[in-house]
Amino acid sequence: MRSGVGELVLILIASPIAWFAMDKWLQGFAYQTTLEWWVIALAGLVATGIALFTISFQSIRAALMNPVKSLRSE
Repeated sequence: MRSGVGELVLILIASPIAWFAMDKWLQGFAYQTTLEWWVIALAGLVATGIALFTISFQSIRAALMNPVKSLRSE
């Protein structure tokens, strides 16, 4: 499985579990609020986007670097 597809599958599995756990936890407070499912899914997608951006940036930077500079410093 590709990294992005695997992460999306994991988000689809973990989102309902996280929503259920947070919903049960929030019911114990005096001032109650509701938690929508899309908030947790959005948090997972944002985390996936940040991870993919970071990995892509580092990969591109390493690919564009001059290997001679790297070998001279060692």
